[in-house]
Amino acid sequence: MSERSVYTVALAGNPNVGKSTLFNALTGLHQHTGNWPGKTVARAEGTLRTQTRTLRLVDLPGTYSLLSHSAEEDVTRDFLAFGMADAAIVVCDATCLSRSLSLALQVMEAVPCTVVCVNLLDEARSKGIRIDLNRLADKLGVPVVGTVARRRASARRILSTVDALFDKYCAQKEPVLSYDAPIEDAVSHVAQALESAGIRPADPRFCALRLLEGDEGFSDSAHTHLGAAVLTSDAVVRARADAERTLFLAGIDADGFRDRMAGALQARAEAVCHACVTYTNEQAHRRDRRIDRLLTGRYTAYPCMLAFLALILWITVSLSSYPSEWLSRLFLWLEEPLTSGLLALHTPPWLYGLLIDGLWRVCTWVIAVMLPPMAIFFPLFTFLEDVGYLPRIAYNLDRPFAACRACGKQALTMCMGLGCNAVGVTGCRIMDSGRERTLALITNSFMPCNGRLPTVIALLTVFFVGVSGGALAGLASAGLLTLAIALCVAVTLLVTRLLSVTLLRGEPSSFTLELPPYRTPQVGRILLRSLLDRTLFVLGRAVAVAAPAGILLWAMTYITVGEQSLLLTIAGALDPIGHFFGMDGVILSAFIFGFPAGEIVVPIMLMAYLSLGSLSAAPSLAYMHEVLTAAGWDGQTALCTVLFCLFHFPCSTTLLTVWKETKRPLYTALAALVPTVVGLTLCALVHWICMLF
Repeated sequence: MSERSVYTVALAGNPNVGKSTLFNALTGLHQHTGNWPGKTVARAEGTLRTQTRTLRLVDLPGTYSLLSHSAEEDVTRDFLAFGMADAAIVVCDATCLSRSLSLALQVMEAVPCTVVCVNLLDEARSKGIRIDLNRLADKLGVPVVGTVARRRASARRILSTVDALFDKYCAQKEPVLSYDAPIEDAVSHVAQALESAGIRPADPRFCALRLLEGDEGFSDSAHTHLGAAVLTSDAVVRARADAERTLFLAGIDADGFRDRMAGALQARAEAVCHACVTYTNEQAHRRDRRIDRLLTGRYTAYPCMLAFLALILWITVSLSSYPSEWLSRLFLWLEEPLTSGLLALHTPPWLYGLLIDGLWRVCTWVIAVMLPPMAIFFPLFTFLEDVGYLPRIAYNLDRPFAACRACGKQALTMCMGLGCNAVGVTGCRIMDSGRERTLALITNSFMPCNGRLPTVIALLTVFFVGVSGGALAGLASAGLLTLAIALCVAVTLLVTRLLSVTLLRGEPSSFTLELPPYRTPQVGRILLRSLLDRTLFVLGRAVAVAAPAGILLWAMTYITVGEQSLLLTIAGALDPIGHFFGMDGVILSAFIFGFPAGEIVVPIMLMAYLSLGSLSAAPSLAYMHEVLTAAGWDGQTALCTVLFCLFHFPCSTTLLTVWKETKRPLYTALAALVPTVVGLTLCALVHWICMLF
């Protein structure tokens, strides 16, 4: 292999095998993220130094096979197939090696320079699983390294192995797998033609296998990466026709070709494991199976899900009020020196109002209201993910979503939306089909994000629990919020079903889901991931949107139309519409002007009801109850407002994300229109039922 300044190494593996942990351990802080060209799939890259080389490590999306079904799998297959990687590291799960080896064998077919990393050795030992790594390397014909990725010293042993791999010429002396004679004849014929046509650096044999199995996505990618001249050359066209004729005479169609390939892969993986893996404790999985009987059981799965949800919400509701109050006081205290400084500089009144009453108070309100619940909720949510419970939630909800002609993976994106709808929309990339991806995109905002949860919590507490506080009040608030989220799940399923039989008709795709073993959570990693990757990221985006919104709100209270502000004038015009749906014009205008960030809906209401020119510091629940009841609110008004908060158009960030993911004005419009229609319909039903009774 010729020397160069930087070598590209692909990091591949099944989901839940510790691939991202290994990537972080190897690259540290020397990493960045972006999107693959032509794909809305995030990639992570990092640079690191070995003793003699600089490596560019590319973390590929997790996949079970290189026969792709989604955008993530397309990226993994194309990166490995078309010579973009000088070498590959395949991360395998030591607790279930045969399943991981199936992917490793496919990667070895595409990239001759491959290192197999057997991760999670500590879990394997605890389950009585012993793996002979030296014998495994002999059987596979490539270097094998055993690791515990969460230990950086263990992970970095891979670097010396990769370095040694580059010191010698990497080439497979013989095929990784041998297939039936007709398949071997056909593949050999096409591979020779591809190599003559100049397919390098892509592996001719691997490309021949993908072309003959009838993978249309691979053919399209091959035209893009290799050029149309290669696949349409006379020699390649004749070779493919001869190969297909050979397979036809042997009675092997496209489905049979894929079945025989998969069978050969699985047989080889099982044979290697039989020779290299020993089990000293046949009951090692008994604990996980006992827990699964409870958490995924026919009669216990849904009660357990509701119980976990209620517990997380109770902890979030009970603990978030105190830091919110502290932050509010801190920002109020900081406002005094800012005001003094601006007055000392003889700042014009309009500029002072724009900076303090508009920009400062809106941004600090968002931080004070949004940061504490997120700082509590996201670590708890990440805890469930780290311990292995989130895949079980998707498993439990797979049947309801399949009944709605959707994919069970939508359960995962729905859970993401509970933290942030924009993140949930981005997560819809895991869907196999465009139809199912669109269903998940349109309905994701039915789950209340962290921007809307504080408003829902406050209104439920003020009007249906009481403002006295205490443990019982916290339990009651968490219980009502759990029912509200259960309603959101039910509406998500209902609307998904309606869309799947009308605008987005089609059959659900198959759903392969791995239930990982239960693992001891890593507290430090949970806090780092949840606070840095999620909490601060979402908060920063919310503040960036709230800042211009604060300026606009200040301008609308500063500008007058006749005797009242522009904000009150707009609210008065919306009053008849609001009353029809059990609300009023102030509530509707607050949701409209809260479009950039849902956290500012309640303060806009208070500002309008009190005729203030700016947002005040975060008031107590008792003060909020006093202001709202004085404005004519009752239980019905509060219930309609809560319903509209749960079901209305998503925030600007989420809609922008929908547009970026789809590039379709129709789907972006549906993502805004569908939840709004549902919310207004529910509000009207509640209002008119209350009027009748």
